[in-house]
Amino acid sequence: MDDFKIGLALGGGVARGWAHIGVIRALEAAGIVPDIVVGTSIGSVVGGCYVAGELGELEDFARSLTRRKVLGYLDFNFSGSGLISGQRLNDRLDVRLRDINIEKLSRRYVAVATEIGTGHEVWLSRGRLTDAMRASYAIPGIFRPVEINGRWLFDGALVNPIPVSVARALGARYVIAVNINADLSGRGSMAPIVAEHHAAEPAETAPAPLAAADDGSSILARNGRALKKMLQRQFFGPSDETPGISTVMTEAFNIVQDRIARSRMAGDPPDAVIAPRVGDISLFDFHRADEMITRGENATKRVIDEIQHEIALMRRFRAKTPAAV
Repeated sequence: MDDFKIGLALGGGVARGWAHIGVIRALEAAGIVPDIVVGTSIGSVVGGCYVAGELGELEDFARSLTRRKVLGYLDFNFSGSGLISGQRLNDRLDVRLRDINIEKLSRRYVAVATEIGTGHEVWLSRGRLTDAMRASYAIPGIFRPVEINGRWLFDGALVNPIPVSVARALGARYVIAVNINADLSGRGSMAPIVAEHHAAEPAETAPAPLAAADDGSSILARNGRALKKMLQRQFFGPSDETPGISTVMTEAFNIVQDRIARSRMAGDPPDAVIAPRVGDISLFDFHRADEMITRGENATKRVIDEIQHEIALMRRFRAKTPAAV
């Protein structure tokens, strides 16, 4: 039995993660099919759909997104532990993945999450696939955390942004890491996702006074719409002035993720790194899937010959080595 396993470690990066789809497509076109797939954040979503045989469905969904459709999935949560509840996204994933459990998948798969309170790195290798995905991509303050087996979990990028170590622990002999934040290192800024200020629009910053003859329902409806519009600007504001809350939180999160990723990969380096050039893609540009997938394919093609050569050498070496372990 061939115990030479190829591992694929898919990193986090919010919307930039659509590049993972192109990476996988290019790897498969070159005859490289990973035996072990592990992912953090958006990497867990793409990796999970791939192992479940639903990558085509995910790709079709990604390519169909427009800014308006993306906004439709942002179910703003006014009184919880995250700006977005994430239920609409979960419902969309459940359409095809509702009844799939991780342990029933044909290949090894793990989603990485972080436990609130302890900061423990949690490897989700059993249970509902969609629950594991939701926990892994729950950016603190943006998405509501997910409870699994009595533990509250959020984005795994806080502890292991590119989970090479997980692939190694599962038995991968050759690990391909996909770093979609590689070209951000050392840069002072990213494409802005900012809030637009409108001092002349008080309805968006303060509730309108309640008229005596009004029962309150119309006021709540108007203010609810205004508040939702204001929150939407935090993600797709046209101004380049003061950053909105989503920008501040995700930029800070991205800086932490980048530092941790470099530290973790220095201590446990992968055998190959694929680094799509997506630094000009804003974190919530989910509607730009076409170009991100293409960039993932192009990045893979740039290094595919070297990856194929190294895998072939390692296989031959192991075949000649008695009792290889």
